[in-house]
Amino acid sequence: MEMRVKSGREQEVPSLLDQVQAIEAPESGLLQTLAMRDQNDPSRVFVLVVFESEEKARAREQDPQRQQAMQPAQALMAELFDGPPEFVDLDVIRQVSN
Repeated sequence: MEMRVKSGREQEVPSLLDQVQAIEAPESGLLQTLAMRDQNDPSRVFVLVVFESEEKARAREQDPQRQQAMQPAQALMAELFDGPPEFVDLDVIRQVSN
């Protein structure tokens, strides 16, 4: 995901990420989340989430309990971000761990 943070709200992003992490269900299939800020433009934030499978990721999207739990975080996102996040679905073609 790529998001633009409204000016002056950049320092609130880690708190939002903590809020989203707190509602994550252990069986969701989420393996890793990387949140990154553009060094040259701190208003640009990227979040990479990695799942064990696309099926698990899609099931997580449709989970009514998660959708309800996400409502406060989504309200905060509307305050922090300049527009909706841009989502990109990617396929892993190679993974290297050192």
